[in-house]
Amino acid sequence: MKERIYTIPVNDAFSKECNCPLCELEDVTTRDLVNYYMGASMMESDVRMTTNEKGFCSEHLAALYNLQENRLALGLILHTHLDDVCKDINHKLSKAASPSAASSVAKKIFSSGGDIRPGLIKLAERIEKRVSDCVLCDRLEYTMDRYVDVILWQYFEESEFRHKFMAAKGFCLPHTALLLRGCSKYLSASQAASFAKSLTEIQNSSLEELCKDIEWFTLKFDYKNNDKPWGNSKDAVPRTIRKLHGRPDLKQ
Repeated sequence: MKERIYTIPVNDAFSKECNCPLCELEDVTTRDLVNYYMGASMMESDVRMTTNEKGFCSEHLAALYNLQENRLALGLILHTHLDDVCKDINHKLSKAASPSAASSVAKKIFSSGGDIRPGLIKLAERIEKRVSDCVLCDRLEYTMDRYVDVILWQYFEESEFRHKFMAAKGFCLPHTALLLRGCSKYLSASQAASFAKSLTEIQNSSLEELCKDIEWFTLKFDYKNNDKPWGNSKDAVPRTIRKLHGRPDLKQ
């Protein structure tokens, strides 16, 4: 039996009228995590250890910043994280920028030979890793994997949920991939085949409908179709973007 606390948000997401229930789950989880890191947890030593080491990606930093109620908490988190980053890379950057970068000391830091360029690449990769790591992304990935496990369990164990799943309007492509990986990871071969069949039926139907809508959206710009109804195509562009990439922040 799966942890019942996980079934509540899953059932809530699949009860909504939406284009991807997993996007709904991801949005709720992201909001909860943003509130968590901007709340009292930021004073806990184990939390600060991970935020100092990994920091946040640009998307989640923006989400933390936009939660304007506690800019002080964000400032404290950023201060200790930046301090950790500086201790990690500052002396290496200084050596790279030094006029004596080809000195024996610099060679020891960047390269075992006379050419320091391979070492500079390593330094660039180190910097890129520091700015690409994100503690919130890690937590989000873990939680979404747990949700996929629950979805698969409910699909086979609860007929009511299976009907909800089959009635879904489809899923964005990133979450379609997540479900396919999940059924390969958590299900037997026969169960995986059964689930994948249902998933592909839902997806094929939703993609075919969306293709018609986005095509009609473009055709409506032909003067010959001025008086014809839009049907479901007025919002076909944002729906197509979200079908392809999930839930980017689109301006209305």
